[in-house]
Amino acid sequence: MPDVREQLCVRHLGRADYLPTWHAMQTFTRDRGPDTPDELWLLEHPPVFTLGLNGKPEHLLDPGDIPVIPIDRGGQVTYHGPGQLVAYLLVDLERRPLGVQALVRTLEQAVIDLLADYGVTARARREAPGVYVDGGKVAALGLRVKKGRCYHGLALNVAMDLEPFARINPCGYPGQAVTQLRDLGISAPIEQVSTRLQAHLEALLGYTGRPEEPVAPTPHD
Repeated sequence: MPDVREQLCVRHLGRADYLPTWHAMQTFTRDRGPDTPDELWLLEHPPVFTLGLNGKPEHLLDPGDIPVIPIDRGGQVTYHGPGQLVAYLLVDLERRPLGVQALVRTLEQAVIDLLADYGVTARARREAPGVYVDGGKVAALGLRVKKGRCYHGLALNVAMDLEPFARINPCGYPGQAVTQLRDLGISAPIEQVSTRLQAHLEALLGYTGRPEEPVAPTPHD
C-alpha cells in the first residue's frame, strides 16, 4: 500500500476564475479525510485583487474596474492576473513534519531554487514573506490553516501586466517594488515555469508518487 504522505495529486487548471477556485479549495479542505492525498493546483486567474483576513482597505489605493474579493488567507492585499503562475498547495500538516512557518519557508525556497535554475539570485525576507530580487517582489505568499490542513499558496509573476500593482500597496507595503521573470531576463513560457516549480515543490516536500484515482472538487462556474 503506497504511503499517502508521499503522494501528491497535481492539477493543471489553466485560467480559472478566482471565486470558484477559492470555494473549491475550501470544499476540498473541509471534506478531505485522513487518507486523502495532498494536492497542488497550478493555474492563472483573470484580473482580481484579493484582500486577506487582516487586510486594511487603505492599502487599496485605486482598484478601478478590477474586482476586490475579501478572502480567508493571511496577509494584506495582492493582485492576480494573466501571466502570473498561481500554485495552491492543499496539505494535511498533521501528517507531515512541518509547521506553518516551515511550510512558508519551503514555498519561498522552491521559488528561490526555480530562479536559480535560470541564473537569477533571489532571497526571502523574514519580516515580509515572499521572494525578492534586488528589492523587487517576484512572488507573494499567503496561507490558511484549518484543523491542521492548509490551502492557498503562492503567486509568481512570470510575464504579466504589472500596472495593477501600482493601484495597491502590495502586501501592505507602500512603495514596494514588484518585478517578474520577464523583466529579470527569463523568457521561459509559463508552462515551463509551472513544471519546474512543481518539481522543486515535490523535491523539497518529499513527494515521490501520484494517487491512482484522485478525486476532488475543481473550480466551476
